[in-house]
Amino acid sequence: MTDYASYFDLVNETHVEIEGWFSGLEPGVLPVLLARFSPQFSMITPGGKVLDLDGVETLFEQLRGARPGLKITLSEFKGIALHAGGAVVSYRELQEEHNGNRTDRRATVVFEKTADGKVLWRHLHETFCAD
Repeated sequence: MTDYASYFDLVNETHVEIEGWFSGLEPGVLPVLLARFSPQFSMITPGGKVLDLDGVETLFEQLRGARPGLKITLSEFKGIALHAGGAVVSYRELQEEHNGNRTDRRATVVFEKTADGKVLWRHLHETFCAD
């Protein structure tokens, strides 16, 4: 059995920071959060927009505190590929706001290891769930 636990932990840790940032509870977390991403990071949003690291930083800056009480629940973790240079994993992400708004998405993330062994988010693709 292949062990993806450290990658799943990284997804969880990152989403705790994102939840706090969007809720407005963690004003100093943005530099820590952005340090988790590769300088070559790319993302495909659920709506199909493509963002690079600068685009994600801009998005995070715009959303600080914009979703008070946000709760992110992660589930359905699955390891897709594990190799010396990183891993590919998928998970389901339910976002619930205090006002009852909910978004449900599936995500696939590519992680890369740097020369010094640090694991970074390299690519993220999110798709809204139909079910």
